Amino acid sequence: MSNTYNTARQMLADLQTKKISARELLDAHLAENDALHKKLNAVVATDIPRAVKDAAAIDDARAKGANPGALAGLPMTIKDGYDVEGLPATAGNTMFANRPRNCADAELVSRARKAGAVIWGKTNVPFMLSDFQSYNDIYGTTNNPYDTSRVPGGSSGGAAAALATGITSLEIGSDIGGSLRHPANFCGVCSLKPTWGVLPMRGHVPPPPGFDAEVDLGVGGPMARNVDDLKLLWSVLSNTPEQKRRDAKGTRIAVLDEQSGWVLDESVKARVEAAADALSKAGMTITRAKPDIDMEKMVETYLDLLTPIISAGFPDALLQQMAKTHDADVEAVREGRDPEGQARYRLRATATPTYISTAQKIRQAQKDALARFFDDHDAILMPITPIPAFAHDHSPINERTITVNGKPARYMSMLNWIALATSLHAPALALQAGQTPAGLPVGVQLVGREDGEGELLNLGLAAEEVLGGFRSPPL
Repeated sequence: MSNTYNTARQMLADLQTKKISARELLDAHLAENDALHKKLNAVVATDIPRAVKDAAAIDDARAKGANPGALAGLPMTIKDGYDVEGLPATAGNTMFANRPRNCADAELVSRARKAGAVIWGKTNVPFMLSDFQSYNDIYGTTNNPYDTSRVPGGSSGGAAAALATGITSLEIGSDIGGSLRHPANFCGVCSLKPTWGVLPMRGHVPPPPGFDAEVDLGVGGPMARNVDDLKLLWSVLSNTPEQKRRDAKGTRIAVLDEQSGWVLDESVKARVEAAADALSKAGMTITRAKPDIDMEKMVETYLDLLTPIISAGFPDALLQQMAKTHDADVEAVREGRDPEGQARYRLRATATPTYISTAQKIRQAQKDALARFFDDHDAILMPITPIPAFAHDHSPINERTITVNGKPARYMSMLNWIALATSLHAPALALQAGQTPAGLPVGVQLVGREDGEGELLNLGLAAEEVLGGFRSPPL
């Protein structure tokens, strides 16, 4: 196995002891990408000359006895929803394909670079980061490294595929509809969706370039192959010192894997139950419980909040392009209810203050109920996605279905299990819980209280030890 599969911590140790140079480590990651690019198409844009220059500067600093930063010499790629100096974000949108290259780093990218990360490429995303798979008209389709006929997830799909194959050591993703958690789930890696508002999103697209206001629901976060590396990157992105590990025995875990109207494949449910059993054997207290929240109403409120955000700051021409891509009606908010009783939501061009404030009031009551739940529980163990990675499907989004326990289900039911943490601004840690008999990864998420990232990461370290952690793909 390539040394690019070493943990980020091990790579840093090897760099510090001069077992390997930053330039040599960069070259190893570039070689890994060259070997796998045609099969995966995970990295879609590069700036190798800048990366070589940065790696050389870090090697020189180390040779002089300087401390060049917490990530010094680690090769990194960045999701193509973030601006990177010389590599402006396209968000998979042809309207942004020719943006001026003299952009500044997004704030989170800047923090990683200042810590010494050697940023050399951008990873693929879906159009406007708005799908559970990763393909677009600029860069094409990214494949899942465990089965290239399947999706890597979205929208941080290229990021997760690159991590799973040793093409990058760490990644920075983003999440408004599970975009950190779905790809981690499908590609066998880890991610942390933080509390809303904790990390700055300046320089992220969407919203459109130059629209630098923070928008509701959307967050950025770290991705890695293991929880300890996730903890390292979280410390850098959040500008906070790493917390010492604490004993997780006695942690109170509520299991939530059954909800009326929410589909869940037996292969996924089996791994959630196995995770609960493993955590119990590790000394944690496991109960079946859920917050006093109407979950159907919670999803409806989430979508009420999401629809105006999708179009925030977009000109009419871009809204029309988004509507065409997703086969949607720009002016419609809802289209009534389908035979399953689920509301169908489409892009919204405008949203009145009353519309938004009503949804926010309902959401606040749900947040209060979740806070009360965490008086008696430390985390919620949940599925991430109803199914393991599914086959590529580029049909109109409103015509797609997924197959759950042999039966078709709505494509947008992929939002159900991730909605709790997103809509209610809670942090969620995605980590691996094993594989299906066919060898596809299955992840679970641990949802915690607001600003509880440290507690989740500590719990994740313990959970990963009993769940087995990352398993490299056959690719």
